[in-house]
Amino acid sequence: MAKGTSPADRGEGSGSEIVPKKLAHVVIRTARFSQMLEWYRTVFHAKTSFENGVIAFLTYDDEHHRIALLNTSQLKAPEQQYTGVDHVAFTYGSLQDLLATYERLKGKGIQPFWSINHGPTTSMYYRDPDGNELELQVDNYDDIHEAAKYFYSDAFAANPIGVDFDPDLLLAKMRSGEPVSDLLRQGAAPVPAGSEYVYSKLAPPPGSR
Repeated sequence: MAKGTSPADRGEGSGSEIVPKKLAHVVIRTARFSQMLEWYRTVFHAKTSFENGVIAFLTYDDEHHRIALLNTSQLKAPEQQYTGVDHVAFTYGSLQDLLATYERLKGKGIQPFWSINHGPTTSMYYRDPDGNELELQVDNYDDIHEAAKYFYSDAFAANPIGVDFDPDLLLAKMRSGEPVSDLLRQGAAPVPAGSEYVYSKLAPPPGSR
């Protein structure tokens, strides 16, 4: 894969642009309103700011709502092959927090379908009851500029997806006292050969058909 161009190469990032202060919330339409409410409350320890039979607002911090669910049981589900949002990602403060969340959710029968070290992040992907994909992740770099450099590295050019990991093995290594800096590296907790998740949603480039 060819390397991309950086913002500096494109003359961007002068610091004069007005940008949003934060990403406030995500709104999801669902025909499984009650089931989805329970799932999101469980995954994020979310509290309900407001709920009626049509809409619910959930939060896990000082924002009035981070996730909203719309009851659309009267509508048909979207097709599996579509153009639109692929997934939404949530960053945790440490690898310890991410793995503690993994362990807690596993105890409730909620497990990731894919665990992968992308290079800039260590990530676990989950599907909610509607099949929407959520990424729970932790940053592998303390410096955002160092993380951004990874996208222009030979390692990313050779493997833009990342390396799968075994979350149980990673958790065991963390508890045994291995340095977190080592555990955030690709290959720290390898999965058995042949059991890697097959990522099949990366579409071919436009015009390649």
